[in-house]
Amino acid sequence: MGELIAGIWKRNGIESVLEDGQLRRPPSVFRNWSATDTDSPFKAEPGRYHLYVSLACPWAHRTLIMRNLKGLADLIDVSVVHWLMGEDGWTFDPGHGVIPDSVNGTKLLLEIYTISDPDCTSRVTVPVLWDKMHRRIVSNESADILRMFNSAFDGCGATAGDYYPEEHRDEINAVNARVYATLNNGVYRSGFATTQTAYEEAVGEVFETLNWLEQRLARQRYLVGGTLTETDIRLFTTLVRFDPVYHGHFKCNVRALVDYPALWAYTRDLFGHPAIRPTVDFAHIKSHYYGSHPSLNPNRIVPVGPDCDFDFPSGRETLA
Repeated sequence: MGELIAGIWKRNGIESVLEDGQLRRPPSVFRNWSATDTDSPFKAEPGRYHLYVSLACPWAHRTLIMRNLKGLADLIDVSVVHWLMGEDGWTFDPGHGVIPDSVNGTKLLLEIYTISDPDCTSRVTVPVLWDKMHRRIVSNESADILRMFNSAFDGCGATAGDYYPEEHRDEINAVNARVYATLNNGVYRSGFATTQTAYEEAVGEVFETLNWLEQRLARQRYLVGGTLTETDIRLFTTLVRFDPVYHGHFKCNVRALVDYPALWAYTRDLFGHPAIRPTVDFAHIKSHYYGSHPSLNPNRIVPVGPDCDFDFPSGRETLA
């Protein structure tokens, strides 16, 4: 998701330094909130908002899943960038799965940021939730967009369902924090480490967390509260990319996901969900990672494998 050049993480001219060989992600800049409150400048209304995503990006992927789960497709339309992120960053160049920018007619995602704020120096990332009324970015923080989609549009025709239930929020937040630091972001810290020490620290945490999750999911169907929550969504988008990308491309090769019986079954279980499966595009995922990181894969060859059968029955329906 960008290019590593001489210890610098570059995206559209915006830089993030890798300190001590470790990747440091700058925080998201746009953190506004869409709500049903009439005092909010970003009131939740049908047809007012537009979502910009990449099918390759796990952070954007989670928002697409929640959009489907909550039945927001008719309320919030979407644009999908091209899988290749090169010198110009994310683009809307023609290609498989690309949905052009029907709202602003841009060719580069960077243009969305500069329309919203001409002086913007933010890294250009997906997802982006756009307000058509004010022609501004509401948020480019996937965790926030996930929770807006979960509840903000409940009075506007969204499908019933609460994926951040109040009685489980403390546990959801705790699991999210660990999974983000050591797995969601941990695979990137492993893949883009520039010293052996930084790599071994990151990859060690990745597999400590996978081992912890394996034990947890061996006895229960979902991560928290016995039902599907945002925690499962946030984990799934990393797990579904693990064997096709992170195992090889990011050197997370101590074990493959298929070597974890509970985690592999859990991933197949979620993959089979009718709101989740249509959001997974392996062509975008593999082409993006192997094609957009020349510092890691100079020849940009996309591996043919692995041959993972995500359709194989998971057998997890009997777990509580």
